[in-house]
Amino acid sequence: MEVLSANKASTREFAFEKADFNKVQTMLLKKAGIKLSDAKEAMVYSRLARRIRARSLKSFNEYLALVDKSEAELEEFINALTTNLTSFFREPHHFTALADYLREHPQVSTIWCAASSTGEEPYSIAMVVAETFGSFKTPVKIIASDIDSKVLSKARNGIYPLASISKVSEARQKQFFHRGKGSNEGKVRVVDELRQMVQFKKLNLTEPKWSITSPVDVIFCRNVMIYFDKPTQLKVLEKMVNLLKPEGLYMAGHSENFNMCTNLVRPVGKTIYRPVK
Repeated sequence: MEVLSANKASTREFAFEKADFNKVQTMLLKKAGIKLSDAKEAMVYSRLARRIRARSLKSFNEYLALVDKSEAELEEFINALTTNLTSFFREPHHFTALADYLREHPQVSTIWCAASSTGEEPYSIAMVVAETFGSFKTPVKIIASDIDSKVLSKARNGIYPLASISKVSEARQKQFFHRGKGSNEGKVRVVDELRQMVQFKKLNLTEPKWSITSPVDVIFCRNVMIYFDKPTQLKVLEKMVNLLKPEGLYMAGHSENFNMCTNLVRPVGKTIYRPVK
């Protein structure tokens, strides 16, 4: 194993010692609340090596020193190391539950997608809202936030590969997407009316103060908490519960379980929780 490790290290363009990786782990935890496992070392090297080349630097030491003093590069650092796996109507039972909730609570005013990534999730929420109200013009404000400024830009544009809507129903494809032609063939764009339903904003969930302060009816915070350590998870969950209305819903990811947080939430469905108030 030591021989393989040495060979691997010798083929790398930049020296990357255990101390460098540990510093990356510490910085990401401090700045974004994200805990990187030791298994992510190769991923970290690959993604940050691109930033070293982009900034014409010569080493990880130089790069991490730059991240320490540059807000702009800190943002690039976080963007490079955050994961943005998503799809339209991922974990579909949540969207069925949302439709039911909207019918039972027509006074709903705010839905927050707390990790919007490239936009598939908040646009899926918007489709359900538009279908339930029978119009693109609804009383529901949909807020979509993410820590990654680059994915937010993609989300606002609402342009996706045609293959990304392959599992979206034909009726929804016709109503909510335009298919590209000519040089845009093979792409789709979310219709303007749907894009206008979603308000995108940059937000770091580990920051002490959030720009979202009004009561929220439904929060989608899926497959995000798994990247935080336990104290950060509890701190973020508590803040979200404080924002939720008493009859509100919290949608968690398939790999997240808060059944033990009985002082904060109670389960009301598969990875669906209601605040304890």
